[in-house]
Amino acid sequence: MEGLKVSDANLVVYVHPSKSNKVPQAVLNELSTLLFTFSEIFDGVMLAYDVNFLEKCAKILSGVHPYLGVKLKATFLLFSPKPNMLLEGKVVKITQDSIHAIVLGFSSAIIADKDIREEFTYRNKHGQDRYTSRLHKRHVIKVGSMIRFEVKSFDEEILHVFGSLKPDATGSIHWLDRNLEGVPQSDRSAKKKRENEGELQIVEQNAMVEEPMKKPKKQRIKEES
Repeated sequence: MEGLKVSDANLVVYVHPSKSNKVPQAVLNELSTLLFTFSEIFDGVMLAYDVNFLEKCAKILSGVHPYLGVKLKATFLLFSPKPNMLLEGKVVKITQDSIHAIVLGFSSAIIADKDIREEFTYRNKHGQDRYTSRLHKRHVIKVGSMIRFEVKSFDEEILHVFGSLKPDATGSIHWLDRNLEGVPQSDRSAKKKRENEGELQIVEQNAMVEEPMKKPKKQRIKEES
């Protein structure tokens, strides 16, 4: 899945003097407050971290409340979705107007009906809401399905993703992996283009065949007259 990245950083974490006897724990507690929040510095939501302390001793900083400055090197796993990226999520709700999903267990995503390609139609079967493809009857999206969708935008404040099912490479992951495995979207587009060109060529050939058939008829009429 796209939208995940790893970032390395050299940091200085400030620890209150009252926690000087438990500096490592205080540092980890401070970093934990950053989890599942968007960081403008790292341009992403922090999901996990790994810390390597560079110095065993913390430096006392001057001031009214002299904090301890702890130098460390950290590696962060970040969630940073951008437009046109492909994300994966679990469908938790379906209505006639939208599909709702959860990404990575914490970020909500919504796909409005205007962003669902016309191939899919909404149906309520046996009391269960679902979107079914008119081209492929087995391609079904329902509650519990894992879907792949394209990012339109990301609300950093509430960690909300606005998505789209317009591209051909989006939909139920179960169906996509079985039917589109190893076939890039560009190849499918090229194949569709070739099919369209083939249809156009057949039409042109038929037109060329029909036209000579009309000429002898006109000549016979002229000779009879």
